[in-house]
Amino acid sequence: MEGEARIELPKNEDEIFGVVEEAVGGDRFSVRCDDGKVRICRLIGKLRKRVWISRNDFVLVRKWKIGGDKKGDIIHRYTPTEYHKLKNMGVVKNL
Repeated sequence: MEGEARIELPKNEDEIFGVVEEAVGGDRFSVRCDDGKVRICRLIGKLRKRVWISRNDFVLVRKWKIGGDKKGDIIHRYTPTEYHKLKNMGVVKNL
């Protein structure tokens, strides 16, 4: 698979898929996660000036150790092509 890029997948139980519902402000977003919970997630520093997040984007969220049911960090934004590949692989089910 020479021309095919790797797709970022959750590495452990602290990482979960989500869909951005709205921008809250200050690099924070309301994200509906795969487990049915809505978390306020911030965009991590290395992505802040490189990635533009908008409504209905499919993202990978790392839950916080403290307050993980309500807060998290956005660690990756998927392109529409990556989202469709994940869906075809059967990784994305609830969103």
